[in-house]
Amino acid sequence: MARSIWKGAISFGLVNVPVALYPASQDSGIDFDWLDKRTMDPVGYKRVNKRTGKEIDPEDIVKGIKQDGGDYVVLSEEEIKAAYPVSTQTIEIETFVKASEIPFTYLERPYYLAPAGKAEKVYALLRDAMVSAGVVGVARVVMHTKERLSALIPDGDALVLNTIRWADEIRPRDGVEVPGKSAARPKEGEMKMAVQLIRDMTGPWQPEAYADKFTSAIHALAAQRVKAGKTEQVTPLEEVAAPAAGNVVDLTDLLRKSLAGRRPGAAHGGGGRAESAAPAAAAKKHAAKRVVAAKKAAAAKPARSRRAA
Repeated sequence: MARSIWKGAISFGLVNVPVALYPASQDSGIDFDWLDKRTMDPVGYKRVNKRTGKEIDPEDIVKGIKQDGGDYVVLSEEEIKAAYPVSTQTIEIETFVKASEIPFTYLERPYYLAPAGKAEKVYALLRDAMVSAGVVGVARVVMHTKERLSALIPDGDALVLNTIRWADEIRPRDGVEVPGKSAARPKEGEMKMAVQLIRDMTGPWQPEAYADKFTSAIHALAAQRVKAGKTEQVTPLEEVAAPAAGNVVDLTDLLRKSLAGRRPGAAHGGGGRAESAAPAAAAKKHAAKRVVAAKKAAAAKPARSRRAA
């Protein structure tokens, strides 16, 4: 069963419709991993100082906004979190417009809305009234600490929330050269043939008739390599040097604490640093053990070679 990612209410006038929000799209492309071709080891990302080329610690990184003159305004995490919009758990409809008035360039990501609690009747009322009026709702909603503009759209029996871009996120067409309607007018015969060709190619919208050919081709190629036995062994980093059982760090717990410390409204101050000190110490201890183990292995190799000879 699908899990909702947001719960709140649609607000229009004095009417509230309790709803739950569900993702309506998913990524289905190829996810390539980076590997070192010499060793087949995974390749990761590093945070480096662009001037020195040296890796830097996360705690030494601050966020800055570049100004026109080249200077930067540096903001702390606390200042950034304080500026986050307040989450109201409300999809606030500000106006209704004809769907044809919103250009496709504004559309971003769709979400399904389902009635929550016992809101089926008022949910259906809003949906059917919008269909009858031939309009969609333009609303504001706060999602993931960001205020988003969105279109509330009736889609069959469901209401769909489609986030849309702000006006200043759409680049102007001033620098794009396109012919005007009065320029390069086609001949009458050319126009008739073009219209006829378009009519011949026109049919009902069938999304299942289209597929990602590139993804299918890559999967087919990978399957051929597997069948031919042409695969490479990549040792997971966690298995290179497993720490002693008594020193295993609960990664899930660390991730949970890290996420809790970064959420808006979470406690600030020295608590987060104190929690991160233990994992850092454990990581150093594990690194030292790996170095000792590597030295012992290197010292043992010549002895084994002599015995083999």
